Amino acid sequence: MMCETLLPAYSAALCPPSRGSVMVVEDDADSRDALADILLSEGYEVRTAANGSEALDTLRCAQPPDVIVLDLMMPVMDGWELRRSMLQDPKLAGIPVIVVSGVGDGEQTAPLRASAHFTKPVNVTELLLRIEREVG
Repeated sequence: MMCETLLPAYSAALCPPSRGSVMVVEDDADSRDALADILLSEGYEVRTAANGSEALDTLRCAQPPDVIVLDLMMPVMDGWELRRSMLQDPKLAGIPVIVVSGVGDGEQTAPLRASAHFTKPVNVTELLLRIEREVG
């Protein structure tokens, strides 16, 4: 893997960040792009990944985001496995994770040590408030 080839899906040069950075890890392209567009319009720098493996590669090569919005059910590497890998890496373990998934609830996802859990379909206003709280 060459870190130089990993670029954010949404260029910070097009929309200078003023509020912090968010990584959206979601396998559904429409959902991923819609959330990324919303976050960009709110002033966040946004990176996206279609699965946990892609996200992990980016996290290991780039400046960590302020918060990760994570789906659980994805191909290649699911959200559970991504989070377990993150928790084993001191550089990544402290990144706040907000789970947004159609499966599980806060109690079932407790081992992930997520700062919040939203069930799909998500209330975007509530998600944005939580992201703002995590970014600080």
